[in-house]
Amino acid sequence: MAELTERFSRSKAVVLTEYKGLTVREISELRRLLKESKAEYKVIKNTLINIAAKGTPFEFAKESFTGPTGIAFGFDDAVQVAKKVLEYSGKNDKLKIKSGVIEGRFYSVDEIKAISKLPPKNVLLGIMAGAMQAPVSKLAGALNATLAQFAYALEALKNKKGVN
Repeated sequence: MAELTERFSRSKAVVLTEYKGLTVREISELRRLLKESKAEYKVIKNTLINIAAKGTPFEFAKESFTGPTGIAFGFDDAVQVAKKVLEYSGKNDKLKIKSGVIEGRFYSVDEIKAISKLPPKNVLLGIMAGAMQAPVSKLAGALNATLAQFAYALEALKNKKGVN
């Protein structure tokens, strides 16, 4: 129980699935796919999930703790977990996504599908850094141009006074 509670507390994302009809080989394949993204897939009894999720943001997903439940725990990139689970469910229609909790917020199946279309965390950080850098470089260019104009104005004034 402590191990499951610890997984919930460490996870940035949890995607709840129904694995009914999947073979052991197929579940192992899903686990390998998720392991590439520093994620895990566990099949857990609903009563244990209810107990372990108490007091965590994942408690809000308790309506999804019905039927055969498998959980994908994401510890690194929350979006990658959703992408990998959706990728596998696209290849194997026996895996159904129930809901999920990403960064402490509950999401429905449709919202998880939308989140999975986001670029990876590294790409988003790069975009954000570029967006933040653009105004700074424009400001630097404007200040440089202003200083250059000021210097030209001083030079022109100096030349004008020197002539008279």
